[in-house]
Amino acid sequence: QDWEQRQEEDTLLIERILLLVRNVLHVPPDPADEQGVDGDASVHDRVLWALHISGMDDLLKFLASAQVEQQWALHVLEIISLMFRDQRPEELAALGQGTAGAEHGEDTQELEVLRQRELAEKRARALQRPSRHSRFGGSYVLQGLKSIGDRDVVFHKGLHNLKSYTHDLGKEPRRVPRHRQA
Repeated sequence: QDWEQRQEEDTLLIERILLLVRNVLHVPPDPADEQGVDGDASVHDRVLWALHISGMDDLLKFLASAQVEQQWALHVLEIISLMFRDQRPEELAALGQGTAGAEHGEDTQELEVLRQRELAEKRARALQRPSRHSRFGGSYVLQGLKSIGDRDVVFHKGLHNLKSYTHDLGKEPRRVPRHRQA
C-alpha cells in the first residue's frame, strides 16, 4: 500500500517487525554455546539464512531502495549493519568481485589433490586386474611346493591368483554339526 493509504496500525506493525529483526540480529554471539565443528554455521549465520528463506532480505532491499519508504531507512541501515557484523571487509570485497578468496582456493586445491589420489588408486586397481578373462590360463608346476605323494603342485588357475594359493583351494569346507559347535 502507499504510505498515504496506510493505516496507523500498519505503520506500527512494520516498525515493530523491523525492530524485532534488529533486536534478534543484535544478540551477541556466545562462544561457549557455538563451539562446534569448523565450518559449522553459527547462530548468527542460521538467523541470516532463516531471514533469506523467509524473503525478509528482499523486503529489506525494497525498503532501502524505495523512495516512498524513506521513513524506514534508519531501521534498514541498522539491520544491514548487524547482518555484516562479524565479517571482514576484505573477504566481502573479494567475494563481491567474484574471486574465490584464499579459503576457497585452499579448498579447491585440497579437492584437486584428493581427486588426483583417487584417480591414481583407480588406475592402480585397473592395472592389477587382467584386462580380459582368459579361460586358457594354462597349468603351472610350482616347484618346491609338494602335494600328495611328494610331487610338485600343479596349479590350474591364472598367475594373478598364485599369491592366494592354499592346499584347501577348491575343497568343500567341512560342516560342523550345531551340537558340536563351541
